[in-house]
Amino acid sequence: MEEGIQCTLCSIQFNSEDTSEYERFYNKFIEDAKLNRDLLRIVQILGKIADEGALERRFRPEGKMNDSVVALPVLSSKLRLYCLRLSNGILILGNGGVKNSRTYEEDDSLRGYVLNLQKFEELLKEGHKNGSVIITERIIETDNTFEL
Repeated sequence: MEEGIQCTLCSIQFNSEDTSEYERFYNKFIEDAKLNRDLLRIVQILGKIADEGALERRFRPEGKMNDSVVALPVLSSKLRLYCLRLSNGILILGNGGVKNSRTYEEDDSLRGYVLNLQKFEELLKEGHKNGSVIITERIIETDNTFEL
């Protein structure tokens, strides 16, 4: 999606969709009068991340202890964008929504977004291990199509 000064921002796109998960997230809330402001705040934070790096302090850990799933923003907003923070130099943007429950597990759609990212990370790790995926400081290289 975007290669910034310090961080590359990527997103997942399913074969059945015309747009990436991040674009679907963006399109859901850009016309929403109540949540548009929070969305634009997230977009602004993503710009800073591209320029300054995906530093841990910018994110809220969301997944399990052994995965890299995080959420934006950490400020007082009900809107959550779920991501995979692979390093300071690589951030994979997923999808998200309004968090009306205490945890993402209590909401079917939010849980689905997190599960997709967790599964994708497993496939990336597997591919890295067998050599079909190359992950450098700021780039993920592969010819694979992943089956989620």
